Amino acid sequence: MRNSGSLARAAAFAAVLVAAVAAAVILLGGSGGAYTVKAQFQNASQLVKGNLVQVAGTKMGEVKKIELTDGGQAEVTMRIDEDFAPLRQGTLVTVRQASLSGVANRYLDLRIPPQNRPAIADGGTIQETSTTTAVDLDALFNTFDPPTQKALQQVLQGSGRQYAERGEQFNAGIGYLNPALSTSSMLFRELNRDTPLLERFIVSSSKLVTDLADRREDLAGLIDNLATTTTAIGDEQAALSDAIEVLPDFLRRSNTTFVNLRAALEDIDPLVEASKPVAKKLRPFLAELRPLARDARPTLRDLSQLLGRKGPDNDLVDLTKAAVPLANVATRSYTDNGKVREGAFPASVKALKGTTPQLAFLRPYSPDVLGWFDDFSHPGGVDALGGVSRVAPHVNAFAFLDGTLSPIPPEIRSQALQAAGFPRQTNRCPGGAEHLQPDNSVPYKPSKDFNCDETQVLPGD
Repeated sequence: MRNSGSLARAAAFAAVLVAAVAAAVILLGGSGGAYTVKAQFQNASQLVKGNLVQVAGTKMGEVKKIELTDGGQAEVTMRIDEDFAPLRQGTLVTVRQASLSGVANRYLDLRIPPQNRPAIADGGTIQETSTTTAVDLDALFNTFDPPTQKALQQVLQGSGRQYAERGEQFNAGIGYLNPALSTSSMLFRELNRDTPLLERFIVSSSKLVTDLADRREDLAGLIDNLATTTTAIGDEQAALSDAIEVLPDFLRRSNTTFVNLRAALEDIDPLVEASKPVAKKLRPFLAELRPLARDARPTLRDLSQLLGRKGPDNDLVDLTKAAVPLANVATRSYTDNGKVREGAFPASVKALKGTTPQLAFLRPYSPDVLGWFDDFSHPGGVDALGGVSRVAPHVNAFAFLDGTLSPIPPEIRSQALQAAGFPRQTNRCPGGAEHLQPDNSVPYKPSKDFNCDETQVLPGD
């Protein structure tokens, strides 16, 4: 039993030992898989383990170890976060100072090359040709000769006197400067995040500037014309001021129009869908229409001259302008000779309304009037030899006496006319100028109440 208890305690101790070893392997061995790169410097520049490795102000790793090479160089081992791994060949490493107020406040600043460069293997080395050591301020001052050092000392003392008793104001100013510095830092961080895109932008901008330089004469002409245009606009500043004054009302009305237009466009969508089959057939039609449009250029040119031509009173526009006074006289009342006159069109309408009864009365007499014009213009006839002699009647010039046509003396012609004629026939019915017909078609009385006398007929009837 005693041996069994000893074996149980040994087994439990072994299990605890195995678990501790496994935990150590997991915790300590996991860091061994991190991506590391070595960089050789001329000197360590007061770097220490734990200093940050940054790119464009963004942390991307830290310094893990600093060793001395056989050649007397400082070899710095950097652990790089997996988001930035692996580094590319051509990476530049610079030791920089976070500020001038400390000694060991150093960090490594990396400049990343394009991503198409070959990768640096895990544990690889960046040679001294691609690294830069920080220059201490004391080393810089030691390069000055004594007069220069004295002058620099006076400058620093003068700056101290400049800010004497103004510390609070200076600190307040620095507080306002902080947002600008922060936004600038964010801007440059974003620019450095996509370096190839920035390089492409700079190259494209360079090409643009080169193209502009090649067309500098055209650009100069453009600027000259722009200056002329600006001068012309300045000369019309009164009109421009009036236009700007009415522009807000115009924009407000345009806003309503555009809102309604948006709804109209939605209503047009079915029309567009229905027009798609027709659009395919429209292409051959437009191809045939192109020659017509080309041949119509002279016609359109002449039409343009007809519509608008230099000079007064020689085109359709001038005719239209001249028609405005005529339209006013024709349609509106106007003053003439000290009296208001009615327009020509309204007066004509009244006159036509007043003549309608007379025209209605004269309408049945149209055949009589046309017959009279026909007899007046075509007396006689026409045969193969030409026109037949015309006969002109002479009333009261001759009379039959004992079977002989004898002239009537002028002094008794009036009495002869009264004896043979029928005077005062001033109210004949339509057709009363024709001889009576067997079918009693003439004279014609349109209605019972028509104002005409059926007894007024030609002599002899």
